[in-house]
Amino acid sequence: MLLDKDIREPLFDFLEERYGKVRILEEKTVGNSRADVVMVIPDKIVGIEIKSDADTYTRLESQVADYDLYFDQNIVVVGSTHAGHVAEHVPDYWGIISVEEYDTGSKPDAEGLEDGVSDKLTHKIDFYVVREMQPNPKADLLRTIRVLWRPELAHIQETYSLPMYKGKSKDFVRTLIVDRLPAEIVHHEISEILFERDYAAMIEQIQEFRKAQAAKRGKTVRRKKKRYRRKKKDA
Repeated sequence: MLLDKDIREPLFDFLEERYGKVRILEEKTVGNSRADVVMVIPDKIVGIEIKSDADTYTRLESQVADYDLYFDQNIVVVGSTHAGHVAEHVPDYWGIISVEEYDTGSKPDAEGLEDGVSDKLTHKIDFYVVREMQPNPKADLLRTIRVLWRPELAHIQETYSLPMYKGKSKDFVRTLIVDRLPAEIVHHEISEILFERDYAAMIEQIQEFRKAQAAKRGKTVRRKKKRYRRKKKDA
C-alpha cells in the first residue's frame, strides 16, 4: 500500500519529466485547506492533491472548492485503490493521475546493503495520466495573486509603471494590479516570480519592510502626541 511519503519524491520527478520547467512548492494554505503540492509552470499555477491508498475522500469536497478558487488548473494524484472511482469525486476539468507500485521481478545484489534495502529496490512506482487537466472555470485571479508577497507585488508595480501606493493594503495593491494589467500578463508575472523566488532573501526584504512601516507609524504617533501637547499648552 502506497502512502503519501512514498508518492511525493517520485511524483516530483514525474512532473518535471512531463512538464519541463517546473517549480514545486509544498503544503500551501488555500482557503480552509492545505494544498499538498503547488506546481508552478509557465503562465500557470497548478494545485495537486494527493490521495494515497491510506486516505479517504472525507475532506475532498471542501478541498476541491478551495483549490478551484486559487489555482489555474488542478490535479488529483491517487493510489491504485482510488483510481477506478476518484472521477466521481472531482470535477471533470480536474486532471487525474494514478500511482501504482510494481515488482521489478529481479533482486539486486544485496551484498553490503542493510537489511530490507534489497527488498525495497525490487519495487518501482509508475504514474499514469488517467485524465488530462483542463482550465479551471472557477479560478479567481484576485485569489491566485495572493501567493505573492508584498515585495513581489511591488516588483510588478515597478515593472509596469503602476502607482506604488506604499501606504495601502496588500488587498488594495492586488486589486490594482489585476484591474490595470491584462490577465495573461498577471499570470505570466506570478509564474516568473515564483520560479525566481529566493525564500531567504524574500524573508529579509519583508522584515526590512515591516521595520520601515513600524518606524513610520512611530513617527506618526510622536507627531500626534507633539500636536496634542502644543494644543494643551495653548489652551
